[in-house]
Amino acid sequence: MTQRPGPTNSLLDVTGLSVGHHERTDAGHLTGTTVVLCPPEGAVAGVDVRGGGPGTRETDLLDPRNMVERVHAVTLSGGSAFGLAAADGVMRHLYAQGRGLVMGGPGEVVPIVPGAVVFDLGRGGDFGAVPDAGFGQQACASAGGAGPVLGSVGAGTGTQAGGLRGGIGAASTVLENGSTVAALVVVNAVGSAVDPATGELWGARHLLEGDLHGIPGWPEGARPRPPGQEDLQAARQAAAEANPTSRVPRTLATTIGVVATDAALTTAQCGRLAGSGHDGMARAINPIHTMFDGDTLFGLSTGTWAGEGTGPDSAAFHAMLHAAGEVVTRAVVRAMLAADTVTTPAGTWRSYRDAFPSAAP
Repeated sequence: MTQRPGPTNSLLDVTGLSVGHHERTDAGHLTGTTVVLCPPEGAVAGVDVRGGGPGTRETDLLDPRNMVERVHAVTLSGGSAFGLAAADGVMRHLYAQGRGLVMGGPGEVVPIVPGAVVFDLGRGGDFGAVPDAGFGQQACASAGGAGPVLGSVGAGTGTQAGGLRGGIGAASTVLENGSTVAALVVVNAVGSAVDPATGELWGARHLLEGDLHGIPGWPEGARPRPPGQEDLQAARQAAAEANPTSRVPRTLATTIGVVATDAALTTAQCGRLAGSGHDGMARAINPIHTMFDGDTLFGLSTGTWAGEGTGPDSAAFHAMLHAAGEVVTRAVVRAMLAADTVTTPAGTWRSYRDAFPSAAP
């Protein structure tokens, strides 16, 4: 299957979706919230939860056997279970706009806002510094920008993967029939995105031309190369020294995100799209779906593509599922490449580019 990124190589390439972020890095905070806003009428949604320790909201509602098919936003947040409160602010923002499930007369709506959280508690120095409803409202207010924001922002602010700093990643693919599949991923994992034998990112082989565009320190059109032995030995030593002294347990994490398309899908098909996205997660992070992760992906369909109005045929849906795995893998890699090193009272989390400078072409 021929693949090429969309114009922004992000979730914004799915017409009708917008993304906003809010984070705090002061007063003991190192956390944030990311919101994916759907069109006013909502988007058909499904979900696939595979981690052993999920922190989620409204996921039962997305079972195809249940009544509600459309959601009005998806909230992704730091703060572990405390961070689920960020979705309250997203609901209030949407309610003020009259967007939600109509329950009566004008303005009588209930916004449907599923969400998931990652464990980042204490990474800024204060275990109790967590996102609240205000984070969700601020993230909504920032949505609608001209381009994607990657790296150490929003829900990706306090993340780590295998001891390196994680972050927000995104990628998109325009399929041969003209429809688009895209992903936004918050990378925060017990497992590592790096092959310990070589220092290479597990998913780097899946990058497309243009995937490094706009990522500081990585020349456009190039690919990360295998790090030198000196960098590899230094990274191993740094990891060995950091593990015993970190104040924050690395045994709790979670990678979450959204896989979306502009094609018309059913709730069940959206769930299958999310499930195929997990295949892409497994190519980019090892181990994945552990008992200490709450790995969760939401599938969204805006139905804004002007192609097959009744939805894709079996061959086109197969191509979408394949693309879902690919965009998630690429999004994880782009998150790791875009992340910045951070030092807080709780410790230091180095970025991939600082841990392996020889990987830059």
